[in-house]
Amino acid sequence: MTKTITGDFRTEDAMRNAMDDLLSAGIPREQLFMDAGMMSLKVITPEVTAPEVNEILTRHQPVQLH
Repeated sequence: MTKTITGDFRTEDAMRNAMDDLLSAGIPREQLFMDAGMMSLKVITPEVTAPEVNEILTRHQPVQLH
């Protein structure tokens, strides 16, 4: 089963850095969706890797994770 995790960011740089880290960790590009207008990064991931995704997003100090 998959889980969608969305991080809302204050800056586009933080959002892009989070995306780069997720890609480096092996998350496929097809599972990452960046909305620069809303300053959010959505990750669709299997539940087993959700804790790792949360940890990576948290490193980049999102305003909110949901």
